[in-house]
Order: sequence, then structure tokens, then C-alpha cells
Amino acid sequence: MLPEDWFFRSGDDSRIWQRYCGFLDLSLKEYMETQEALLMEEIDLVADTPLGKKIMMGKRPRSVAEFRRVVPITTYEDYEPYLKERREDVLAEKPYFWVHTSGRGGDFKWIPYTRAAFDVVARYVIGGCILGSAAEKGQINFRPGNRLLFTMAPPPYASGSLFYYLSQYISLQTMPPIEDMERMEFQQAIQRAFELGLRSGVDSVAAISSVLVKMGERMAGESGKIKPTFSMLHPGVLFRLLRALLRARMENRHLLPRDLWPTRAIMTGGADAAIYKDAIARYWGQVPYEVYASTEVLLLAMQNWNRKWMTFLPQSAFWEFMPEDEWLKSYEDKGHRPSTVLFNELEEGKVYEVVLSHFYGMPLLRYRIGDLIKVAALRDEETGVNLPQIVFKSRADGLIDLAGMTKLDEKTVWQAIANTGIKYEDWSARKEYHGSQAYLHLYIELKEKGMNGTGEVEHLVDAQLKVVDVDYRDLDTLLGIQPVKATILSQGTFERYYQEKVQQGAHLAHLKPPHMNAPDAIISRLLHLSAQE
Repeated sequence: MLPEDWFFRSGDDSRIWQRYCGFLDLSLKEYMETQEALLMEEIDLVADTPLGKKIMMGKRPRSVAEFRRVVPITTYEDYEPYLKERREDVLAEKPYFWVHTSGRGGDFKWIPYTRAAFDVVARYVIGGCILGSAAEKGQINFRPGNRLLFTMAPPPYASGSLFYYLSQYISLQTMPPIEDMERMEFQQAIQRAFELGLRSGVDSVAAISSVLVKMGERMAGESGKIKPTFSMLHPGVLFRLLRALLRARMENRHLLPRDLWPTRAIMTGGADAAIYKDAIARYWGQVPYEVYASTEVLLLAMQNWNRKWMTFLPQSAFWEFMPEDEWLKSYEDKGHRPSTVLFNELEEGKVYEVVLSHFYGMPLLRYRIGDLIKVAALRDEETGVNLPQIVFKSRADGLIDLAGMTKLDEKTVWQAIANTGIKYEDWSARKEYHGSQAYLHLYIELKEKGMNGTGEVEHLVDAQLKVVDVDYRDLDTLLGIQPVKATILSQGTFERYYQEKVQQGAHLAHLKPPHMNAPDAIISRLLHLSAQE
């Protein structure tokens, strides 16, 4: 029996809740005491390692204040010579496993995880599964043996590694099996997940938000064209499919994923999670549960059971936060040493860049993760959680600055496009110039040919940007400019780009163009592929 299976079998619901979700009951004082104790343990673990000596400049800080004063803010460049080669001799202990994500220029960022670190991560993931399936405090709807529809990146990407190693702590039935996903293209893995889910049923879903929406759109669009296949002869498939078709017909609508799988939890995350929330609920039958994850620390924050805001996890890492004016100065002046505040110094309504220090002998110290968060409230009145509540805002390095008056991030642009109601396949936006005027140039593929003209797209996106971004609205009010330009790409452009990258052997993270500030080479390629219609 796996260790967490045993705990579920031996503990009552109150003990289970306390083990996995008890961090939500901490006071701010208790939270900070936990943070500080774990940081001091981390300093002792890494101070004498080659990498620790380099980052801490040979010093061994004796307090949190001294640590913040002595150790500079770091980025991956400070660790790359050691971690890129996965050198274990510079670390405090041999890693349990390594994960990677894409870095600049197509290179990977490799991060090692110790067993002690993942012990904590595993409990938090189980906590997220419990919270994501709960309607109230203390409710336990998640159990070992959960059937999980999984449509995220495989190992050694963080999402696949997380659930692969989690299966060594608690019984999970992932669809498709994560160990098989490395041998599949991503689209094949999604198709396999669908087939297995039809056969066995689904308890929970862990997926990329946009993938969930596309699965819903595709099912709705093709529900009247379902063709019998050999796999449908399985009794479980036939029963589930007929029951779902009957439910959809009784409600006089298309077949949707919620008809096939009345799931207990839908877990997702990323910049698009909030944007696609309503569409996911419409297609899948419930509001998704959002987590804040990254390669560098796997889990940073999770929503409470009311699915409103997120709480930073006290044992994942030591948290510092760079105020908005500080991170802007640091990007404009590379010599500026930005200041930070701690978790108990956050202010409601303010935007911060996240800075983290690892625990449990992992290597990153005062590490600039490159993400911006916004403090929604200092406590959640609805749930009684007495800790600062946050929402993910955007990447700090994916901004489009227009006229020095507004800085548009990916989430803002995405929300504006979604609000227009335009049916699109995908998009990429970047800052370009016409003479001396900067503007946002949107390269977008529409789902239906001739559905919207270029001028209409520009007008609709401009109007919605004025709704979602007050500073953008001032560009027209004060300067009298409408800085949105659009290029409509032919149908199939993004799919041709995807297939071209697959044939070139590109890794999963590089199969799609970036949404923000794509380089000239990628935009040129999109335009070339668009002309091949």
C-alpha cells in the first residue's frame, strides 16, 4: 500500500483535511514562523556547497534580515553553468529527479528536486485535489484510486513529472498513463486520454485551460457527426455515450464533455485560466479549480475551496515580493538592486513580482521567477482564511509598452480578444512601429473565413482593451490614438506551424508561437505559412 493510501484508510475526514489542507488555518504569525524556520534550515543545508557558496558569496547568514541583505536577487543565468549540465556535485544532496522547461533561445532550464522537497509537494497536490472537489470546508470527495484525465506536458516537464512521481505516494489512474506520454505527440495523448476516459469514466481532470475549451468546442461541433468505431463496442463506452447523447438531446443542445464525465474536480492553471473559466464551466459542468505552478517550485499557490483567490503555500518556498515600481526600475536599469517585501507586508491591490528561495536543500536562493501577482485581499472573508489572497497577473517579461502610458500583459490582451466574441483559432501580438508611433500588432487566425474583416477586428479589440485596461483607455482620451493593428492569417496557419515544428523535432514548449512579443523570425514564418492557403 502506498503511504498516502494508508493515511486515507486510517484517518477520518477531519484528520485528512488537517494533513493536506491545514495550511489554510494558519494565522499570519504562524505562517511567517514556518517560513523563517525553514529558510534558516535551508541556509544550513546549502551554505557549504559549491553553488551555495557562490550565491551567498561565502557567507552564512544568521537571520532572515541578514540573508536578504547579503544575498543578491538571482536569475537562472546565475545557476545555468551548474544546472544546465545537471551537476550533482555542486548540490546539497543527490536529486530525486530533474525537471525542465523552455528557456531563452530554445534552451532548457533544468531544476533538481530533492526527495524532502517532493514529500511536501505531494501533500500539497493531494490537498489541491481535495480542495478542487470540495464545496465546503472539511469535505473529502477525493480518494486513492482517482481516475484522472490528464492533458498536460509529460515528464521531464514539471506537470508530467509532478503527477508521475505523485503516483508513488498515492494510487492514481492517469489517462493516458504518464509513462506512455513521452512516446506520443501531444495531440495523440489527448486522443488517447479521451478514449480511455470513455471506457473507464473520469473522476478528475488535470489539463491546460485552452485544451479543455478546444475539447469542448470540438465535441459540440462534431456531436452530430459521431461515426461508430471498433472501440465503441466496449460496453462501458456504449453505455456512457448513449447516456450522454440522451442527456444532450433532452436539453436540446450539442453533446458536451459534462455529459460524458460528471467529474468531481477540474484542475488547471496558467495565464489563461481566468479567461477560460466560464467556457470551461459551460463545457465541463463546473468552475475549474486553479493552481499556480512553475518548474522552479512545482506549486506556489492554490485556490481555497470557494475557487475565488489563491493562497501561497508556506512550505513550498520562502516568499519575497518585488513591488511594481521596483521591478520596472530593475528592467530599465540593470544595475538597480531592487528591494522586496515579505508575505506579511503585502498590500491589498498592489502588484508584485515573485522572488523565491528554495527549502529542503534545493539550490535557488532569492530567485526571480519572472511572474507578476496581484494581491486581491488580505484575507478571504467568505472562507475565513486569514492570509493574503492573490491572483496570477502575467509574466513580468511579456509586456507591450505603448506610449509610456500603458503596459499590456498577455492576460489583458487575451481577455480583450475573448471579450470581443470573435471566434479565433490562435493569436500572437507584439509591439511594432509605424513611423514614430508604437502600436500593438495582432496576428490572428479566425475559425471561419471572412467572418470578420481586419478593420472590424481592430475596432473590437481596441474597444475591449479600453474596458479591461484603464491606462489603455487614456491613449485615446489624451492622445487621440487607436494603437491596434491586425493581420488576419489564413485558416490552418497555426496548425501548419505546429506540424512543421513537430517534423523538426521541436520540444513541446516550442510547438506554438508565443502570444506576446514573438521575434521577427516567428512572425515571418507565420506570414509565409498563411500565404500557403
